[in-house]
Amino acid sequence: MNHIENSFQNRAKSSPTADTARHLMFDDLEKLGRILVHTGDIAHGFVQGADDMDVICRDFSAFDPSRPLPQKGRGTLDTLRAVQDEILPLLAASIGPRYLGFVTGGTTPAALVGDWLASAIDQNATGPEGSVNAAVEEQVINWLCEIANLPVPQFDGVLTTGATVSNLLGLVAGRQWCGEKVGVDIDADGAGALPDLELFAASPHASMIKDLSITGIGRNNFTKVATHPRSEQTDIADLKAKLAASDARGKIVIASAGTVNATDFDDLNAIADLCMTYGAWLHVDAAFGMFAALDDRRAHLLAGLERADSITSDAHKWLNVPYDCGIFLTRHIDVLEKSCRAFAPYLDTKAEGNMYINRGVENSRRFRALPLWVSMQAYGRDGFAGIVRSNCDQAADLAAWVKSHDKLDLLRDPILNVTMFTGIGSDDDNRALLDRINATGEVFLTPTIYGGRFGFRAAFSNWRTQNHDLIIIKQAIEAVL
Repeated sequence: MNHIENSFQNRAKSSPTADTARHLMFDDLEKLGRILVHTGDIAHGFVQGADDMDVICRDFSAFDPSRPLPQKGRGTLDTLRAVQDEILPLLAASIGPRYLGFVTGGTTPAALVGDWLASAIDQNATGPEGSVNAAVEEQVINWLCEIANLPVPQFDGVLTTGATVSNLLGLVAGRQWCGEKVGVDIDADGAGALPDLELFAASPHASMIKDLSITGIGRNNFTKVATHPRSEQTDIADLKAKLAASDARGKIVIASAGTVNATDFDDLNAIADLCMTYGAWLHVDAAFGMFAALDDRRAHLLAGLERADSITSDAHKWLNVPYDCGIFLTRHIDVLEKSCRAFAPYLDTKAEGNMYINRGVENSRRFRALPLWVSMQAYGRDGFAGIVRSNCDQAADLAAWVKSHDKLDLLRDPILNVTMFTGIGSDDDNRALLDRINATGEVFLTPTIYGGRFGFRAAFSNWRTQNHDLIIIKQAIEAVL
């Protein structure tokens, strides 16, 4: 027993409440090896069992969120038993191979190791002072640019909590850039200094609409651009007409590289040409579509991405690292840093390297680069390319099956990793059908509206999904038709 633990034991005699309770932490520290082994066993059991678990849990009534905080702690080992009894049975198997809702990646073994280590070493990844964490993030961002075929010297960025914050940074940096072009400093004087800012978007993601509210621009305050018929792709002629008609001094165009439903890709070169002509900032939401660059059959869809002013993506989707890990890339890192810089004497440093605190919303930052770094080292470009190719093939396989089925309709041929389909009945019939599909516990799909019809989205984003999972998915759907 060391002198620190002795000190707490002695103090506990005179202060039996707070010090005794705090000594539980030192008791846990002595047992840490045993605790981590037990935690590893629990995590291993959950991960290995995800193939056979019900994909989602629908009844949480056994868990009482109103239960008061206990006065006395029970220690970590006993609490782990409570986790096993009270929480784990009520979770979704979203890391498993048949969770096809939203665009949800799993967690590769290497990413899990990296994430566990990130918690253990608990670096506050603000910058280069006293730690290699900033250099690791810099390397990861360079590797991400390589994956997306973006010129590393021109692009830089930051890891965020997710696409919502990355899209927010695109708006903030774009607005600052627009202001500087006409001699306005929004960072210093506020958004009111540039009241004539106009945004143009055809198929903005829900997170971008949320960000319009957060930035004070307004959820409804953007110019809706037309899409091509039965598509979510921007109509270039309509965008050109609306840019030409705008007399706003600041313009931001929001494009998509993989829309959330149809996974449509905008013609980024054509949009970049228009942005150059009309002096607009081009932000590309490529939350998962950026990684189409890893599939040589689909990499052409990203032509022109390197001309974007800013790009959003997510690692916790197709790169299959744990939540949370978003990506923001830009050709204007100086504008981003001006918009996000933090001032305080204690933040002053002479250390060389990137100050990531000045590139995002958070001052305190989790070392989220480590799970990515470990996973990229472990599997390389080919490993991630294998995930992307397999998931796209699985989406195509499910689409072919739906096409051949007399009780199902394919809403759209998949371009990437999402299959949209529905039943042949009414929208109400299909809402009930979706409930029955998800109630099987074998697969989880999310709803959508496409072409005016209610349908289902099957988003293949998990490294664990294999051909036998497609058989189970089809059988589960067939059983409830």
